[in-house]
Formats: sequence, structure tokens, C-alpha cells
Amino acid sequence: MNLPNKLTISRIALIPVFMYFLFAKTPFAKAFALITFLAASLTDLFDGFIAKRKNQITDFGKLMDPIADKLLVLAAFLAFVEMELVPAWMVVVIIFREVAITGLRVFAITKGKIIPADHSGKHKTVSQIISIFAILLFLILRDAGINVAGFQESIFALMLVTVLLTLISGIAYLIKNKEIYLNAKTY
Repeated sequence: MNLPNKLTISRIALIPVFMYFLFAKTPFAKAFALITFLAASLTDLFDGFIAKRKNQITDFGKLMDPIADKLLVLAAFLAFVEMELVPAWMVVVIIFREVAITGLRVFAITKGKIIPADHSGKHKTVSQIISIFAILLFLILRDAGINVAGFQESIFALMLVTVLLTLISGIAYLIKNKEIYLNAKTY
């Protein structure tokens, strides 16, 4: 297994560590959650950079890199719903998009095709990561006793943008890859 694929796997392995710190009631736990999320997010940046630079792009990486992203992001958003920081409907929209596109990718594999991430998917992922960072920063400030009045409204607005970009990305994937499901045999 090459280094980019190991970085992708490490992103998945960091999810339970991130979740532990996110829900821990110890001092600095939210800061450690942020650091863990940052480390996991950086593996996404580096795995793609290294894979392209060293010509180590693999089918495993094309498939697992977006799945690792989804697992990390969805874990955070589901935790934020549990913490009552993000409305559940927003996360349902995000989950629906992720399941639909992952389903499309898996179906494409049965047809011998790999659907890599495209620019709209990358913009969606960046917006989701920015939202998660903002929410983690809010939690750190709140736990430190700093007045965070008004921050909740900013989080909601940021999440609206994220949901919009998520929907646009999903629609773009469906349109771009319509031949995969429109030409499918139905029995």
C-alpha cells in the first residue's frame, strides 16, 4: 500500500479519536478534537498531493479517499446534531447526498468505471470542513467561558451555505454521470 492510501486509511482511524475528544468533559478536550480534526483534514490534502506528484493514483484511492472524507465529515455533523448545534434536517440533506453519490460510485464500479472527486465535490468538502472548524472553534470558546452570543446564528448561516454547496455538488455529479444510471439495465 502506497503512502497516499495509508494517509487515507489514517483519516478513517482518526475518527474515533476525534469523537472521543469531542464528547470528553475534560479541560482542553474540544481543542484536542479540533487538532485531531485538523490532522485528519490534512491527510486529505497530502494524500491527493502526494498521489498526483508521485503518480501514485490508484483505484483504491479514487474510491476510498471520498469515502474517508464522508465518514469524517458525517461523524462530526452527527455529533453536532446530538449536541444541538446543527439542525438535523441539514445533516439529513448532507447524508442523502453522500449516500446517493456513493451509491452512484459503487454502481459505476460494477460497470468498470471509477468516478473520482471533481471540483464541485471538492468545494463541497471544503465548505463542510470550514463549517466544522467554525463549530469546533465555537465549542472551544464556549468551554473557555468566552461570550459567544451571535455565534450560533453565524453557524446556521454557514451551514446553509454548506447545505447549498452539498446539493449543487450532488446534482452536478448526477448530471455529469447520467449515462451510468440512464443506460443501466433494469430487470
